[in-house]
Amino acid sequence: MALNPNYEQIGKGFVQQYYGLFDGDRSTRTNLVNFYSETKSLMTFEGQQIMGRVKIMEKLQGLTFTNIQHSISAVDAQPTFDGGVLVMVLGQLKTDEDPPHTFNQVFVLKPLGDSFYIEHDIFRLAFHV
Repeated sequence: MALNPNYEQIGKGFVQQYYGLFDGDRSTRTNLVNFYSETKSLMTFEGQQIMGRVKIMEKLQGLTFTNIQHSISAVDAQPTFDGGVLVMVLGQLKTDEDPPHTFNQVFVLKPLGDSFYIEHDIFRLAFHV
């Protein structure tokens, strides 16, 4: 499979869809399930590794905040040699009444028919210790 020439458009479109569903209240967050594979998705959330759609959604639904708003500063995308897309997101998120926090999130989108699924998802808040 060759490099996908539409990688930048795919990456930016994915980010818009993903955070559009994530933001707001918990009811819209349940729709993120469609981005993950039952067995082939791996998430690292603040150092904790989670495998598979069910466990990833348990983690996302179990987050303690009620509302969240992501403000995206930058989206970088690169094509992968299997037709997928590597996406790096930099931004700030605000949860409930907490102050905004900088975050980084990296996705590897794998082709599946005419669409993509998230094979890898790495999320980290940018706290400096």
